[in-house]
Amino acid sequence: MQRIDLPSSSRLLSPDFTFGVATASFQIEGATQADGRLPSIWDQFCARQGHVKNGDTGLPACDHYNRWQKDVEMIRDLGVDAYRLSIAWPRVMTQDGQPNTKGLDFYKQLLDRLQEFDIRSFVTLYHWDLPQHLQDRGGWLNRDTAYRFQDYASLVSRELGDRVDTYATLNEPWVSAILGHEVGIHAPGMTNARLARQAGHHMLLAHGLGMQTLRQEAPEANAGLVLNMGPNTPHSRRYDDRAAALIGEASMNHWFLEPVLEGRYPQLYTRLRPELTPQILPGDMEIISQDVDFIGINYYTRGIVSFDREKWVKDHAAKDAEVTDFGWEVYPQGLTDLLVDLNSQYILPPLMITENGMAGDDHLEQDRVHDEQRCRYLQSHLQAVHEAIEQGVDVRGYFAWSLMDNFEWAEGYSKRFGMVYIDYETQQRTLKDSARLFADFLKQRPASR
Repeated sequence: MQRIDLPSSSRLLSPDFTFGVATASFQIEGATQADGRLPSIWDQFCARQGHVKNGDTGLPACDHYNRWQKDVEMIRDLGVDAYRLSIAWPRVMTQDGQPNTKGLDFYKQLLDRLQEFDIRSFVTLYHWDLPQHLQDRGGWLNRDTAYRFQDYASLVSRELGDRVDTYATLNEPWVSAILGHEVGIHAPGMTNARLARQAGHHMLLAHGLGMQTLRQEAPEANAGLVLNMGPNTPHSRRYDDRAAALIGEASMNHWFLEPVLEGRYPQLYTRLRPELTPQILPGDMEIISQDVDFIGINYYTRGIVSFDREKWVKDHAAKDAEVTDFGWEVYPQGLTDLLVDLNSQYILPPLMITENGMAGDDHLEQDRVHDEQRCRYLQSHLQAVHEAIEQGVDVRGYFAWSLMDNFEWAEGYSKRFGMVYIDYETQQRTLKDSARLFADFLKQRPASR
């Protein structure tokens, strides 16, 4: 079997570097109507014809709500230090803001078992499953939703207590805002660029309000947020293509990072697209830009862009490049470039790679899944993290996406990102070669804390 090889001096091999696997509630839990769980915007989006491939829904997912005990044992057997999961807001909070005891008990039991196995928990509060009753009142376009998120963060942090080691307020607000409100391929399925940026501002406000609450209710836990990022490569050496690459990065990477770290939106973008600048009330940026303990970075690929007279930035596919089953270019150098570039531009808190992985054309054959491409992907991207650290970037951890195959949003169950293969008819779990490779690599490290 392949092995993951890193220099013996690599910080990734030190006991204080965190390795984990990651999932999200709507993608794995199923049981969308069990024990008082309320409908979410993704339940509604799935129910609308033509929005999700093959008409797939949040059922059955991986039936993790009923099979969590075996799944936690599987996580333990991989030998990881930590597990990144998200809380389903509709599962733990009633419409009038009260605790849903049965939903909370599910997470309490899961987190207790993780503690028994000495696996640290990284809990994301919002991974896109907004309660539908809040969407009915405007969702993220309604400023009040940011304050309802603060109530939710307060409830979760009080109820879960010291079970949680690290909180992330939001996962990938760019996706929620832009794909959900401008492109329309994610819930709630809107297509208005100006409103998308307003939704993004309210999400960042929710992050800041949530940070205030987490500092009060969970002072011993680390807290931050998770952003999806990637560098842009100009399609040519022309000056306007190079400018388009910077504009694209300002639109995606910096638009959500700069407010948190420096209390402002990137002027490169706001001056070019003033009509998209959100309404900002006095005090908003101070709330958004509170200190965070970490920034989580989700990396999958780079962009290749050229200048467009109407949209400013036009995307291009990579030529003669290795791609994943999603059609995304495999480009580990982009992860090194991204990390080093951010480190040169900002005073950064510690970074965590909170998602990194690929969709594969995986097949179960004689109780094995030979996902050779994913094995190479893991090796090359861990090497990329190592190289960034060698260049001075403070990266503290790496979470592989994903623990297991799951509901891949608008793609339904057609894309497999997991290191564990899921047979959705039988719910049988089968470790792919990549899971065995990852577990073998973790065994090489010195004993952690």
